[in-house]
Amino acid sequence: MSVLASIRSQIAPVNPEGYPFIGTFALASLILMWLWSPLGWIGVVLTLWCVYFFRDPPRVTPLRDGLVIAPADGRVSRVINAVPPPELALGDKPVPRISIFMSVFDCHVNRSPITGRIERMAYRPGAFVNADLDKASEDNERNCLTIATAGGAQIGVVQIAGLIARRIVPFVKQGTSVGAGERIGMIRFGSRVDVYLPEGVRPLAAEGQTATAGETIIADLRGGDQGRSYRVG
Repeated sequence: MSVLASIRSQIAPVNPEGYPFIGTFALASLILMWLWSPLGWIGVVLTLWCVYFFRDPPRVTPLRDGLVIAPADGRVSRVINAVPPPELALGDKPVPRISIFMSVFDCHVNRSPITGRIERMAYRPGAFVNADLDKASEDNERNCLTIATAGGAQIGVVQIAGLIARRIVPFVKQGTSVGAGERIGMIRFGSRVDVYLPEGVRPLAAEGQTATAGETIIADLRGGDQGRSYRVG
């Protein structure tokens, strides 16, 4: 492998959603460099950060019926029982919910947690409070998806805009089929994704854990794993 090919293999591709932003930052950097070079170099740093933010690296997804995979990169901020948003049509009883908070340094491309069909998809405008707060699940702008597996299980996925985020971009439509780990959308600039599991399913993620979209197992619908313990250190 040549040196150039080796370097390319270490650089994550950029999602096309980022091209307009990267181009704008780059143009602004050139203008600032012409006006005053210190400002120009600040623009260069911001342009490189923009490239980093819109990265879309490939992921290795475990494939087995029943596995629920993390839909987002970031920190598992909450593992609780909560009533799903009405847009998901999953009933009014509390069910296990796993919340993953994405900082501005995490990859913001979201992936499907399971293989199935998108039965419902609903966008709801709202506020833009800090996505790490629990009330963001009810108050913030969000995009809700209900995905049904071939076995009849239903998983709710809610993309929640955050304090800085101002746009949720879906890559899929209602009625389409998705595979576990496939890209379903992205949220720009800091946000959160909630996953609602069927009643009785035990989460396999712990608060404080770092999740990787398309790779980290967060639940098992088959119940083969009766729970895990975790150690911080």
